[in-house]
Amino acid sequence: MPLPDAMVKRAREFSGPPAVARPAATVVLLDPASRDVYLLKRAGTMVFGGVYAFPGGRVDAADRPETIRADWAQRLGVPDEQARAVVGAAIRELFEEAGVLLAGPVGEPDRTVGDVSGPGWEADRAAVAARELTLEALLAKRELRLRDDLLLPWSRWITPEFEPKRFDTWFFVALLPQAQTARDVSGEAEGTTWVSPDATGNLAMLPPTRVTLNQLTAYPKMEDLVAASASRNAAVPVIPLVELTDDGGAVVTIP
Repeated sequence: MPLPDAMVKRAREFSGPPAVARPAATVVLLDPASRDVYLLKRAGTMVFGGVYAFPGGRVDAADRPETIRADWAQRLGVPDEQARAVVGAAIRELFEEAGVLLAGPVGEPDRTVGDVSGPGWEADRAAVAARELTLEALLAKRELRLRDDLLLPWSRWITPEFEPKRFDTWFFVALLPQAQTARDVSGEAEGTTWVSPDATGNLAMLPPTRVTLNQLTAYPKMEDLVAASASRNAAVPVIPLVELTDDGGAVVTIP
């Protein structure tokens, strides 16, 4: 697939060495009723600005949650502490950027917290985003626990070597919890939209986003998509191959 002009320029001017790829997480949020996916259009001032993406960001030092699932290290291909940090980052970033929280009451393991859009919740969300409150502290304050069992590992992508900022990013799928709504609260987006995965062809996006959306179209039923996540490989990273062309451009191939 072709690359945006700015990326082509960086690819052709790159002489190395590559930047270290920092761990990150992103969440493909799906509405179980409509099968629509939630996308943010990244602000033009950002390194990957102007493109549509899923909520997500890099792992922080404070992302060390207690998890329900015990197999994250195996599913993500990294040691346990790092795996839990990636999971914590995914849930934190979803809360920060979309106002959706995958958590539930400590004493009710099958429940998910309801509406989290009120003034008190918004103050807590803003405090987490500003690093004034950790996600773990927020959960303890409200007697909640992480519902990481609602986070479905999907894939892992590493940014090509020519990019000045590189990420080792785990992609997860999550269904919008009942009684919650996604909101444009990130401060890093020009806008947000709910759209069917098979109706995104005219939206500018990077290869990992485009490939993930194409993969989701193979599952017309939500239960089939959830079942498919159990056999997805989120441990071995996909590294796009960039080939410079004779006409001064560049194309990317997904191995």
